[in-house]
This record gives sequence, structure tokens and C-alpha cells, in this order.
Amino acid sequence: MDTNADPVPGLDLDAPPFDLLDDASRQRVRSSIDLGYYPADTVMIEAGHASEHFFIVLKGRVLAFERHGEDIQRFADFGPGEVFGAFAVIAGRARHSYRAEDDTLCFQIPASVFKRLLADNARFAAWFHEGLSVKQQVADDQQQPSELNRLMLAQVSDAQLAPALVVAGEESIAEACERMRAQRVDCLLVEPVSGQTGLGVVTRTDLLEAMALQRLPPDAPVGPLASRPLVSVRAHDVLFQALVTMTERHIERVAVRDGEQVIGTLGMAEVLAHYASTSHLISLRLARARSLGEIAEAAHGMTELVRTLNAQGARVSYLMEMVSALNSRIMRRIFESVVPERYRDKLCLLVLGSEGRREQILKTDQDNALVLADDLDWPTSDQGGLAAAMDRFSAALDQVGYPPCPGRVMVSNPHWRMTGQAWIERMAGWRRSPAGQAMLDLSIVLDARPIAGNEALFAPVAEALLALGRDDILMRQLGEPVTRFQPALTVFGHVRGDRHGTDLKKGGVFPLVHGLRVLALKHGISHRNSFDRCRALVECGELSAQLGRDLPQAMSVLQRLRLNRQLEEITAGNAPDSRVPVRELRTLDRELLRDALHVVKAFNAHLANALHLRG
Repeated sequence: MDTNADPVPGLDLDAPPFDLLDDASRQRVRSSIDLGYYPADTVMIEAGHASEHFFIVLKGRVLAFERHGEDIQRFADFGPGEVFGAFAVIAGRARHSYRAEDDTLCFQIPASVFKRLLADNARFAAWFHEGLSVKQQVADDQQQPSELNRLMLAQVSDAQLAPALVVAGEESIAEACERMRAQRVDCLLVEPVSGQTGLGVVTRTDLLEAMALQRLPPDAPVGPLASRPLVSVRAHDVLFQALVTMTERHIERVAVRDGEQVIGTLGMAEVLAHYASTSHLISLRLARARSLGEIAEAAHGMTELVRTLNAQGARVSYLMEMVSALNSRIMRRIFESVVPERYRDKLCLLVLGSEGRREQILKTDQDNALVLADDLDWPTSDQGGLAAAMDRFSAALDQVGYPPCPGRVMVSNPHWRMTGQAWIERMAGWRRSPAGQAMLDLSIVLDARPIAGNEALFAPVAEALLALGRDDILMRQLGEPVTRFQPALTVFGHVRGDRHGTDLKKGGVFPLVHGLRVLALKHGISHRNSFDRCRALVECGELSAQLGRDLPQAMSVLQRLRLNRQLEEITAGNAPDSRVPVRELRTLDRELLRDALHVVKAFNAHLANALHLRG
């Protein structure tokens, strides 16, 4: 920055988007900027006309509006520090009219100078052309050091990979150990032997346990000891995603592929050498836990993990996946502690709601269900039977920090544990009477994800769920609640709220999540995650490329603002909720929030049209 340049009182060129300008451009702004006074009710820009200036509000408030005959639709308002008029300069015609609501002072940059700024500064231009996505990136850059941002975007190929050594399945344990020692690796890829397909992996620990615990001789072949299928990641995957995969699968090493070729292996040690995360420490504590108390102690580190990763710049979508992976491991451990091994193949534990979508960040109410095998025979004489075990499961989750669901959407409630056939019959009932509680139950089940027990039990249930999307009447009934949960915007374009703040879940997250859920079902899309559903809806032509770009950004903005506020409340010793006091936000965050809510509004209109909910 040119620190020798004369400052302009009231003009902050270190604030977005002016912080994207180079020093020469900032000096150009200082030397050409003027100050304009506009009495209340003055129209500063007319819709359809060019503007001679780009404006920065210094004092007062400006309203953007559209005229439709005698009616006026209020679009948005702009207060001190906010900018407007870019499109009227760039395109030569304004999309809206702009009027001073109060006596207003504005800095004015001449149109010719503004165009020069755009031509000389690509990121400054992108701010206005790309909108929400670029603003989000700038906000992220402001929130944490750019070096940490780059670290979070590192690819698997950026880490130090171990060589991929392939051996024949007939090779002996002794030969394999010698090869590992000579090559200084701790795993080998093993070719398939008779009756096997695809490469497997055997680790130093596998070989040690084979000899020490199974009493196998050193000349025994390694083929039968290899784990299959081989878990792999792609070289261009984000490194953080590999961490998620290892955490979720409870493994220490994955193969790395470039196309179909295995180019190396990646272990937790290499990941942690590139990016230190307490998630691995939580994983180790879970693996070593031998009691519910030890599981609870490991789980209590989750909030601090979220706080650390959020401060270090983890993308919201990656952060949610990491937390969901750890949550799943915690719940799986507890499930296995209350269900004897002889019954586990007859049960499938499902997580629902945000946990099912992998969109949970902080621990919240329990939302789970159970699919039972038709031939499950668990007598009450055996540890109290199924009901007693599920009561213990729900109580244990409560002890670990997942409180009971107020609506009792839990496996301890018989309503949420049934055979696969009973689930399918219940869906038929939802289809016959698509209203009220039936639609609420369907919304909950649509996000179901199996995490423990026999996952094959869920497959016919999932197939029956997808079949419901072919019923147009059911889809309209399912999508109708979105019309009741409108974006948190007033008719004046302000962010709606009360003295407690703005509820970002009701006014932003829910309309997006539920709308994507309904459209995904309508198009037979099996993805549960909202970001994945959005991508698939673009691919099938349901969503435009613009909505496909803006929706994930809007979801990230809403979730990030919500998370930041929740962490502040936890630090203050208060119970976190979804309300955010908009007036306390930074100017950029307020602008991001307003942009995100306008995306929600546009998506609601698209959903209503797609499902014929209005008109």
C-alpha cells in the first residue's frame, strides 16, 4: 500500500472490495474521487440507464427498487461503507433504480476511472462479475492467514507419498518383512491369489499380529492376510478429504491413484506432517477407548477441534464431513458396546437429518433409526432384548453429549425401529396420505445414512425411498413447507430479525437444504449431502449453472456465520442456537449474508416453479 498518499477522510481503501486494488489504482481512486450530497427521495440512478459514477455510501441510506406499473418492489438497501452502481457502469444500464432514503452523502468514482480499475485489477473485476463466490473468498482471506488457506487447499499429490511396492500373494511373511525393511515402508500392495480380485494391502502390523497372535510361521504367504478392497484416493483430491477418508474408515493408510494407476501410498503420518490436526488424536482415543467414559472423553474434544479447524480456514463443507466422520465413529463404538456381536448382522443403524447429510458441525440432538432383519430373534432374556439395548444406546449418546431428540426421533422409540418391509409399508402410507406428520417423517428419513450393523438391510429401503420421487402430488406436498419458511428478508430487502437476532436456520439453511432434498428425490438422485445434491441437479439440467454456483456459496456463508456465532456463545457459557445478531457483523459479512439470502429467494422461486407450488 502507498502509505505516503494523502488519505481521504471517511474512505477506507483497506476494506473490500478496494483491498483488491494495487497501489497505483488506490492512488487513482484518491485523486479522482468526489463527494456528492443527495437529499432524501432523490433518484440517483434510473433503471435502464447508465450511471456516471460508482458510489460508496458515507452517510445515510440508499434504496434499490423496481417499478411495475403503479407498484414499487423494494429490492435492497445500502448503508455506510456499502457500494452500488457497478452494473450501471459496466453494462451501461442499471438493473434497478436507486433512491436516497435519507439525506445521503456518497463518495463518487467517475465511470471512466471505475472502468480503468476493473481493467487493471482482475480480482477487483471478479468481485463484481462473479459476486458471492469471490466475496466469500475475500471473507475467508480476512478471517485467517492466507498461508493456512493454501494449506487447506493442498492436494494429496502435495504430500510426501510413500512408494507403492507390489508383491505376489505367494510371497512369504519373512520375505515381505525384509522388503519393508529394505525399502523403509510400512505397507505392501498384494496381488490377488486364487479366489481374490484386485490389489490388497498388508501392513507391518498385520504381519506382526499374524505371527504373534495367529501363530503363523514366517514362510506363510501374505496373500490371505491382505485387506480388500483397497481403499484409495485420487492424486488431485484435497488432502483434507484424505484425512476425512482415513478417519471415517478407521485406517492409517490409503493408496493414491492417478487415473487407474497406483502411484504411491499416503499414511496418517504424512498427512499430519503436512497438516497437523487434533482429529487424529480424537481418532486414536476412540480406537483405544475401553469404556463409555473414555469414549465420552474423546468426544468432548470435538468442539475444540471444530474451533481450531474453523480458525485455520477449513472449508465449511470439509469441516462438516470431518465432524460427521468422527461422530459416526463415536456412535458406531457405542452401538457395538450395547449390541452383542451375534445380533449386529441383523440390525442396521441409521443417522438422520444433518448427521445423515454429513452437514453436522457441532453436536446436537439425536436423530437416528433402525432397520431390523426379518428373522431377528433377540429374546428379552438376553440382556433385556432389543428395546433395552436401544434404551441403553440413547442414554449413552446423551452421556457423551448428544441430547435426546425432543420429537423422540431415536432408536429407543419403537416408531423408529422396524424391519425393512415395515419401512417400505410405512412409505406406502405416506404416499396414500401425504400430509402433516407423514411429510415430516419422510423429510427426516430422506437423509438417512447407515453407519453401523448390516448396511445391506438398508438397500431395499433406500430403493423404495427413491421410487417416491415419481409421485408429483407427493413431491408438491413435500416441497410446500419451503413456501412457509421464506428467506429472512423483508419486503424492503433488509435482513429480517428481532432483538435476539436473525434465525439463519429457518430463514436460510432450511429452505436450501429441504428444497435440494425434494428436487433430488424428484430426479431420482441418491446423494444425501446438499452440496452433492446440488452438483447432481446441475448435471441433470434441473438447476442452471448460475444457481449451481451460487447455492453452495450461499450454504457456506450461512453455515459459517452460524458456526462463528455458536462458538462465541459456547465460549461465553451460553447454549448455542441459530440466531445471528446482524448489526454486530462486519460490513462484508452483512453483505455476504444479504447476497446469500437473495440466492435463497431465487432458489425458492425456482422450486415453486419446478413443483408447481404457486400460480
